[in-house]
Amino acid sequence: MSNDVETHTRVRLTSRWLEVDGARCIPVSGELHYSRVPRRRWEEELRLLVASGITMVSTYVFWIHHEREQGRVRFDGDLDVAEFIVTADRVGIDVVLRIGPWAHGESRNGGLPDWVLATAPSTRQDDPTYLALVQRWFERLGEQVGHHCGPDGRVVAIQLENELYDQPTHITTLKRLARGAGLSAPLWTATAWGGALLPPHEVLPVYSGYADGFWADQGSGWDDSFRDHFTFSHRWDDPGVGADQRAAGLEVVVRDLDPEFPPATCELGGGMATAYHRRPVARGEDIAAVANVKLGNGSVWQGFYMYAGGTNPEDHLQESHATGYPCDLPRFDYDFQAALGATGLPGPGMAALREHNAFVGAFGDRLADMGSTLPDGAPVDVHDLATLRWAVRSDGRSGFLFINTHQPHQPLSGHTDVQLRVGLDEEELLVPDQPVDLPSGLVARWPLQLDIEGVRLQWATASVVGLVPGAPPTLVLRAEAGVPARLLLAPGSTGELDGRQVALGMTPLELLPGGVLVVDGRLRILLVDGEQVGRLWFLDGQLVDSVHPVWSDRGRLTARAAEQPAVARWSGRCFEPVALTPTGHPVLRPVQVTRVREPSDPPARYGHHAGRSSAPSDEQLDAVAGVWQLPPLHPGDVGPGALLELLVRWEGDVAQLRADGVPVADRFWDGREWRIDITALPPQAVLTLHVAPLTTRTVVDLDPVAEARRREAAVLCAVLGVELVGSVLWQETGRGGADGSGAGEPAQETSASSADQVRQ
Repeated sequence: MSNDVETHTRVRLTSRWLEVDGARCIPVSGELHYSRVPRRRWEEELRLLVASGITMVSTYVFWIHHEREQGRVRFDGDLDVAEFIVTADRVGIDVVLRIGPWAHGESRNGGLPDWVLATAPSTRQDDPTYLALVQRWFERLGEQVGHHCGPDGRVVAIQLENELYDQPTHITTLKRLARGAGLSAPLWTATAWGGALLPPHEVLPVYSGYADGFWADQGSGWDDSFRDHFTFSHRWDDPGVGADQRAAGLEVVVRDLDPEFPPATCELGGGMATAYHRRPVARGEDIAAVANVKLGNGSVWQGFYMYAGGTNPEDHLQESHATGYPCDLPRFDYDFQAALGATGLPGPGMAALREHNAFVGAFGDRLADMGSTLPDGAPVDVHDLATLRWAVRSDGRSGFLFINTHQPHQPLSGHTDVQLRVGLDEEELLVPDQPVDLPSGLVARWPLQLDIEGVRLQWATASVVGLVPGAPPTLVLRAEAGVPARLLLAPGSTGELDGRQVALGMTPLELLPGGVLVVDGRLRILLVDGEQVGRLWFLDGQLVDSVHPVWSDRGRLTARAAEQPAVARWSGRCFEPVALTPTGHPVLRPVQVTRVREPSDPPARYGHHAGRSSAPSDEQLDAVAGVWQLPPLHPGDVGPGALLELLVRWEGDVAQLRADGVPVADRFWDGREWRIDITALPPQAVLTLHVAPLTTRTVVDLDPVAEARRREAAVLCAVLGVELVGSVLWQETGRGGADGSGAGEPAQETSASSADQVRQ
């Protein structure tokens, strides 16, 4: 790959790590499907990916989205993949193309057009008829994006097929066809989970890890394949992902890591889709725990699927029982509970992933050269809830200690009087110096002999978050809930606190959140609590506190909000408010809806396939749904770049938004609110909400919180509230443009903590 055949000026692969621009690194990729996101939002969402620590954007190229009818290939509008790559280049983020041609991604036929299935007797193998169709498709794709490949192109990786388990020769054939069509990249990848047989030397095996999955059988509960990702181990294969798509009788042989390649995780669950029969809820702490465990296990590529949700570009392009697939997915909705939801605004996992990515971005060059070690007596049984789960990544001189006591559904035990013994090349550390209690729910990464600018942090019982450049730089640590944040500096260090000198290195210090310690004049250490860390953004060398999404364009901050955002920038001493000016007129007001039809009693099942309940058809929905009419919305002149959303709080089974009687959005209920981008809808369209009732008889599997609500109410069918939200861009004032010089003037108070507090 990168080192011999398709060399790249920036990207290179070794058997232990990836190199970018000549330096070891741990890339962080985030999945965003350009054909599921309106083109008008591409640049903003890519900037938000970069703002949250993503270094590569990964995207499926769904054949069925581009060529619904044979010979009529579209690359216009929201399907302009070449322009998507141009936008990524402008933003400064690398691109991973997942070209399939079978892609899955919960798309119809796995992304193969209907006419391909009708024309080719055998797909996903070296059948001449199928290969001829694939070759023509790759040639058309190559005409569009081939010039973005090559030694200095933004396309740095290409994935072939997806979840193909027993056809290594076919993967080699697809690579040959793609290269013949002008597609190239320094990295060629293929999914290795499920015991997949991959062609030697041809593709980098990539792995996965999800906290839960919609694809499990109805009534199966929380499978062991999900539990496994909360346990530190050196097993990379995952027999659970894609199990519902495997051919009947295919034996899964869990395989060891190929020593020729480093362990790469391209699909860590950044959220989760909702199937009709099974509706797991992805929570930020679950996502953070899986990512932290994989990093502790030795991962050198952190990839999140999805990182940005979206909406199918047309109706009936989803995986469904009607096309023979085992799951019914929503027809439009692909929010995926992702870090960026379907409307492009932060979702449940954003804060946790932003913190995780900041750590990888600051210390990935060191981590890449650090092996993973598990302690003696590490739990090997995923049902062992009592043994402490921890691991160390170290180069023998320094490292990081990873701890996980968080797990959904079956919580892990807390631990009392804990001290961990870590052996390095020249010494043995006992961390901490005195026993400490570790509560259940901890996701931690503690520093070990960490050197920054000549300052050595021997250890800390607080998680490393990130590093902010400056004179001196600022190391950000997060206090663990229920654990005193204690730090031990190297002997001989001196500290400055409130203008006075304090001796360091003899005994540990205990910092309080908000505390700022300056060590030897070379390093600031800022301790934040769990609430504040969820608001922090590491942007172009700046540390920004904002509850609203914010990004930097050459040093100038931009936020999106439907109200005055409170944004503050770290000055090196405290967080100072930033003045922001709106580019339009935000809207935030309730919408009074009128119920125009009462619901009726639904059946326990509308149908079933492969033992799993089927979603209702439009006709079945109309027979039972309650209907609510929305008044004309009249948002007014909100200005350029505005995002208009409906925020719908509802309860029921299935909901549709219809415009002039035609479905334009849908959702399966799992207890979460529903945000719908209506920016492009005609302002004169008549909007109605159609909600099918959910009863205790309805055969669907719900998240425990949603299930408790169902049992409490017996029947759920209501629109609880609707808001019209028109968010606009807010741009920093009083700061230089291209060079990012100049300071913003305070505009409003901020709740960001800035007190200097320490207890010795």
